[in-house]
Amino acid sequence: MKATTGERLHVHSRTVEQPDRTGVILEVRGENGQPPYLVRFDDGHERLVFPGGDCEVEGHPAGT
Repeated sequence: MKATTGERLHVHSRTVEQPDRTGVILEVRGENGQPPYLVRFDDGHERLVFPGGDCEVEGHPAGT
């Protein structure tokens, strides 16, 4: 997985009761776009993320 700052990380829920989580990648701390990523989730929490198979990187929002 490769990402750049400003792209969005989409974490798919593993259970029916929990919603998916999305957030903006603030920092890419690995080399050449590799994880870990510092992500600010839409609920305002920031967390260092080592994405697994339940995650995908979405491109920059239109106009940015």
